[in-house]
Amino acid sequence: MQGFSQIMAQYLQPQLAILVVSMVPFIELRGGVVLGAALGIHWLEALIICIIGNVLPVPFIIVFGRWTLNFLEHTKLFGAMVHRYKAKVLSKADLIHKYGPWGLMLFVGIPLPGTGVWSGSVLALLMDLRLRSAIPAILLGVIMAGLIMTVGSHGLLGIFQMV
Repeated sequence: MQGFSQIMAQYLQPQLAILVVSMVPFIELRGGVVLGAALGIHWLEALIICIIGNVLPVPFIIVFGRWTLNFLEHTKLFGAMVHRYKAKVLSKADLIHKYGPWGLMLFVGIPLPGTGVWSGSVLALLMDLRLRSAIPAILLGVIMAGLIMTVGSHGLLGIFQMV
């Protein structure tokens, strides 16, 4: 069975494939950068495309996320799952309470399971963070995660050789 990334690469242009993969929750930029490396896309081009793709959903998540979560939480099918998800995301709030927007940047920027743009945006909206501090923190976190994943995918020496 083919994986999601392989199907995307097969039917879309490589650049469009990594853009779309970077927008998908849980896969996000991390998967896009790795897919870009696997498809032989220059690391800087892949990084820029993945950052754009990863940031595109942020305004929609922050603007429509609260309504969507509240609606789904009151349905029988998704209610318990959304309640658990909100509790899990809010369990990471100590980092933001302690460090403010820098904590949100670290939350988004350190590529670990359960962190990233989608969870960071939901965390920002559940904590009622101001957009003018949340969006730059999320963007800096995305850039940080992109650089970490690019170095991890290509190796530090590989990046300098490809410049």
